[in-house]
Amino acid sequence: MKTLLITAAAFTLAAPALAEPVVGEAAPAFTGTDTYGNEVSLSDFAGQKVILEWSNDGCPYVQRHYKGDMQAMQQDAAQQDIAWLTIISSAPGKQGHVTPDQANAITAGEMEDRPQAYPAAVILDPEGDIGRMYEAKTSPHMFLIDEAGVLQYDGAIDDSPRGPADEADNHVEAALAALRKGEPVDPAQTTPYGCSVKYADS
Repeated sequence: MKTLLITAAAFTLAAPALAEPVVGEAAPAFTGTDTYGNEVSLSDFAGQKVILEWSNDGCPYVQRHYKGDMQAMQQDAAQQDIAWLTIISSAPGKQGHVTPDQANAITAGEMEDRPQAYPAAVILDPEGDIGRMYEAKTSPHMFLIDEAGVLQYDGAIDDSPRGPADEADNHVEAALAALRKGEPVDPAQTTPYGCSVKYADS
């Protein structure tokens, strides 16, 4: 029995650690499934900037940003050939969990007080694998990855959890502006705000 326990412990110690998001290092690779059943991998966007946005349509913070400001950012991103991936990590039975059809209806602007959105893809992550890989904490929680696959920003969408989005300093837009100028992103990491990501064990 002692031999078995030692062997099991050794196996546990030898198990590879999950990749963690570290600003300035390669963003964790992932593959998910979008609302149309297609596989979407981070590697599909090699050579492009990528924005990851954790979302939950039932969250008041998300609803506030989706009055039009988030959609405007998504359209600007598309015009700059930036891939915007919306990720929904709400578990079944939790706030924000949606079926593919429900997610598509939300994106298409078929819900009351929710204009059409313009992400490159909406990835459903009900088991929370991608969310935990990126340590996504809130909706929204934003990540910016550069053309080389390096994580350049991790945190809140702006500096105003309570105030109007159009009066806030948008951290994602500031990070993109810095990269265009060849300057360091500052701040590169902030504390995200919003509703907690509704993982199965949360």
